[in-house]
Amino acid sequence: MQKRTTSYNTRRPTPRRAPAGKGYQLPRGRSRATRRPGATYLNHTQGFGGGRRRRVNPDPRRRARRSYALIIVGCALLFFAASVIWYLNRSVSITLNGEEASIHINGTIQQLIENEGLDETCEPGDLLAVDDSVLEREGGARYTVTLDGEAVSEDALATTELTGGEVLEITDGADTYEEHTVQATELAPAITVDGTGSIQYVRTWGVPGRSEVWTGAQSGITFDRGIVQETVDCEVVRTSVSPDDNSRYVALTFDEGPSGYTQQILDILDEKGVSATFFLQGDAVEEHPELAAAIADAGHELGSNAYSNTNLTGLTGEELRSQITRGFDAIEQATGQRPGLLRAPFGSFTTQNWADSMDLMSAVVYWSVDSGDWELPGSDAIVENVMGSVRSGNIVLLTDGDATGEQLVAALPDLIDRLEEEGYQIVTVSELVKTDSDLAEELDLARVGLPDGAALPTVESETDETA
Repeated sequence: MQKRTTSYNTRRPTPRRAPAGKGYQLPRGRSRATRRPGATYLNHTQGFGGGRRRRVNPDPRRRARRSYALIIVGCALLFFAASVIWYLNRSVSITLNGEEASIHINGTIQQLIENEGLDETCEPGDLLAVDDSVLEREGGARYTVTLDGEAVSEDALATTELTGGEVLEITDGADTYEEHTVQATELAPAITVDGTGSIQYVRTWGVPGRSEVWTGAQSGITFDRGIVQETVDCEVVRTSVSPDDNSRYVALTFDEGPSGYTQQILDILDEKGVSATFFLQGDAVEEHPELAAAIADAGHELGSNAYSNTNLTGLTGEELRSQITRGFDAIEQATGQRPGLLRAPFGSFTTQNWADSMDLMSAVVYWSVDSGDWELPGSDAIVENVMGSVRSGNIVLLTDGDATGEQLVAALPDLIDRLEEEGYQIVTVSELVKTDSDLAEELDLARVGLPDGAALPTVESETDETA
């Protein structure tokens, strides 16, 4: 075993006499540090952990790599910042007065005008009095500007930014009128009802015109500007359904119900597998709401026969609107559906009626074939009346009333069978309209109400009172 010893003397130090006046002293440090030959000694840092670690210089190659990395990161940041600055200030192309031009992105129209020198080449318009006389030369608009076809006011030139691809027209300024007050008069549209047929609807809605009288604030002149907006007259047309193909179509319609015979009619239609259109009378619906609901639940089409069996032609506008609205309301309350089709009682509906109420329905439906059941001619006569007159595209009138119901119920099965034997497909009024593509494109039976900007017309002269 290797002999080890400590770096200090294990013997107790022997005091020695110091020179006079200094007392006893321990051995000198150099004496204590004397080591014996052949002995192995432990350093303080090895054996006792009390020494301090010597500082080691880092690898110079690591220092170089770190410096290169910092340089690369700095360059990347500078490149990114430069790219952002370039992107935010890049030029974009626009079309100015038919030619390509450029401006820095998000530049305004006012900046473009200045860049292109248009502020010196464009001439301002004049300021006009209300009677078109000139109050001030070049006192009007400074420029006339359109952006992508839309006019831009002068107040917006300094705030309207361009991002590229826009089309601008910048030309001489327009003449403008002095500040003025306006006294306006609305011109109501007129109405015409033309054609023949079992379906009537609005082809062109009336749009009111406008005339104005101006009074200038600067000149004090009062001037009649006349008509500043032309009137668009309302056009109601009567037409028949002309199916596109060679197939035969016919619509069965029932007036005045529901009645005590309605359920039997529904049973027959269900047994035969056909659908029909029921023009229900409002007061009868209120009396038999469950039958109105049964008609709707069976999938048949609903229309209104007004509220009561009243001739609408003798009513005032307010009374007429009440009759029509109450009829639709009763049906909606009983069935949850609000129809748009109206059949006027007795088939009477005048031009004045149209002018007073055209916004309440989508169409007024008459008939092409009258079964004559209301005259109680007997079930056989009812069938023969229809079969002797029916053509493809026709609408057949039948009456769901307590007085006519017995004969109708007796005639209906035979009538359906005869029609189908003749090759007719029995459909609702809406389905019949769809067989005529031209009519279906023009007539939207789901649309009710005045379009934006439209107004009810006035009747100038009633040359055609009824259908």
